[in-house]
Amino acid sequence: MNRLIATFFYTGLLKPGPGTWGSAAAIPVAWLLHWAGGFPLLALATVLVFALGTYSAKAESARLGVHDPSEIVIDEVVGMWIALWPLSAGLWHAGVAGYVFPWPGWVGGFVMFRLFDIYKPWLVGRADRRGDIWGLMLDDVIAGVFAAVVVAAAAAVSHGVLMQ
Repeated sequence: MNRLIATFFYTGLLKPGPGTWGSAAAIPVAWLLHWAGGFPLLALATVLVFALGTYSAKAESARLGVHDPSEIVIDEVVGMWIALWPLSAGLWHAGVAGYVFPWPGWVGGFVMFRLFDIYKPWLVGRADRRGDIWGLMLDDVIAGVFAAVVVAAAAAVSHGVLMQ
């Protein structure tokens, strides 16, 4: 069960770039969560998956004997969902139908999250260098927060909020 969770239903076993595959797989699940319960459900699921993912990633890392094996992508799922929070929250706040999940928002979130996750600037790299389970999870959480800030800023510019 820990392997199933840590690899996000074995998405982490896909090559090349398991982190990218895990991030991509997180998008339709986020959309389904948003559709089913709006931003509150996506936010709650993110917190729950962070907790469950931390436990499963720790167990799977210990089983493999590797601190941060590339096949563990549950951390990317959590980070990607955080990157999508501005999109989900904005749509939910505006009362837009749950099935609407426009592509500029999720594509922007995906691209920005992957950039922050791969290049690991500032706090992302600092968390990653911890070398423990918290570093494994928190670098992606921070990358997700950074991506969410960029997505929110892009949405503000796109929708003219900053132009008024």
